[in-house]
Formats: sequence, C-alpha cells, structure tokens
Amino acid sequence: MNRYTRELNRRHHIHSALLGVASAPLLFGGISVDAMATAPCGDFGECKAIIEINSSDGDIGFHFLMDGDDLNSARIHDPNGAKVFEDEAKGPLREQKLTETFAESAEPPCWLDPSDPEADPDEVVTLEDFLDRWDEGTYVYTGSGDGGEKSEGETELTYELPAAPMALAYNAGVISWQPGNDLGNCATSAELTELVNAGPLTVHPMNVAVEIWEVVFEPDDGSDLKLTIRLPGSVAPTSVTVPADYLASLPNDTPAKIEVGAIEDDDNATFTELGDICVNDTGIPGC
Repeated sequence: MNRYTRELNRRHHIHSALLGVASAPLLFGGISVDAMATAPCGDFGECKAIIEINSSDGDIGFHFLMDGDDLNSARIHDPNGAKVFEDEAKGPLREQKLTETFAESAEPPCWLDPSDPEADPDEVVTLEDFLDRWDEGTYVYTGSGDGGEKSEGETELTYELPAAPMALAYNAGVISWQPGNDLGNCATSAELTELVNAGPLTVHPMNVAVEIWEVVFEPDDGSDLKLTIRLPGSVAPTSVTVPADYLASLPNDTPAKIEVGAIEDDDNATFTELGDICVNDTGIPGC
C-alpha cells in the first residue's frame, strides 16, 4: 500500500476499524452508523490482528493492536508459538507505562508494477507469499507489569479478505462504487480461485460479506480536512454525498482523492483509491 507505509493520522480508518472509534452516530439518508463496540480480549481491553490490502497500489500489510493497563512490556506469538513482536518501555515511558500499542508492518508490493522502471521483483511479496508468512489462527498477546503481573489474551487472524471496491466514481459531490470480485493489483479473480482450490484461502473474496463500507475524501491542500464516512455493508445503492458545506470550505481547484474500503466482520480490509479529482474546479489546467 503506499503503505496500509502510511502515517498514522492518514490511517485513521485502521484505528476506526480496530478500535471502533467514533464520537457519535453518523446520519446519511436515514441510515444510522454507530461506533463498533470493542471486544474484550482476555486480560486486555482489546486485541486485534488483521490483514489490510490496497488494491490500487497493490500491497498488503499485517496490522495489530493490544490495549492493556500499566504494562512495561508486550509480546505477540503466532499460531505456531513463534514470537513476532516484542516491545519494552524504558526510562520515563516505563514510569508512565504502556497501555495501547498499535503498529503495522511494512507493506511491500504484491505485484510487479510494469509502469515503474525501478520496480524490483525481489521486493514483491505476492498474496500467496504473504499468507504463507502470516498463518491463519490464534495469535497470543501477553504483557507484564511492575510487580510481574501478567496479562494475556488471544485473537484470531483470518483469511477472509473482502473483495476490492470497484468502479469508483465522483460526480458533483457524489461518491459511488460497486462491490468487487478480486483484490485488484494483488490478485485477479482467477488467481484467487486457484488459491481457494489449493487451500490457503477458504473463501473467495467476492463471497466475503462486507460489514462496513468506509469512504475517505482527502483534499491535497495541506489542510488535513479529511472526511471519513462509514456506512453499513448492506447499504444500497453504494454511494454517499459529500456535504456541500464541506466542499464549499475548500479552496478553488483543490486536488483530492477518494478511498473506499470494504471491511469484513473481523476487520480485515481492502481499499481502492481514485485520484485526480478537482474540487471547486474553475477550469485551470493541472488541477
């Protein structure tokens, strides 16, 4: 993904998916979208392990979260018992303690971009390679406190990967898209069928139910006035109108891009991007 490595603020959609963060319900056309409740994870308030794909950039990443109390150290072990992460607080952070720990892996390309003359085939990690690296199953999270207190929780990493949204479009403030049937530049529908038949995948992405559509409208004007909207996966038609007051607040000829994510029940997510949008277009070339 650009990467899902992106800076944390720009990746608010991942925090939302993992933490269920929202200050209030969103209302669009009579549809109410409430914040998802967090799920306790043993001694932790929350722990998650998810897969995120950027179908446009063609990359894939592993993301995790643990949320505990007054920890000095934290660790994660994969389904085979291998330690895949360890963190230890030192100095003033040890006095202050750890609570929430969120991180994401680097996101190497899952395809060789033919338009990039500097693309290195040795850096490509295909979807099949990625699934071989990150086993499906139970990930064990542990933490230690001052007096040797131990915290432990478990979460499941699944291979249920939602298909990439397709046919993204923007017209007069309306963002629209359609459910997809592949993972964009990370895997075609035929390649996914082969992975299902071969065994790594248990379900084709086009058959994975979308729990949430996440729509991100991001102006490229340095203002950080990003708009994020979440809708139920059952919404029809798959479209949303950007508030007119929000668009009017942006300068003329503001370049922008749109990102639509399909998020399934366990928070695995696949995003598709649409760039080269000009907001409040006055006809100036190059917007």
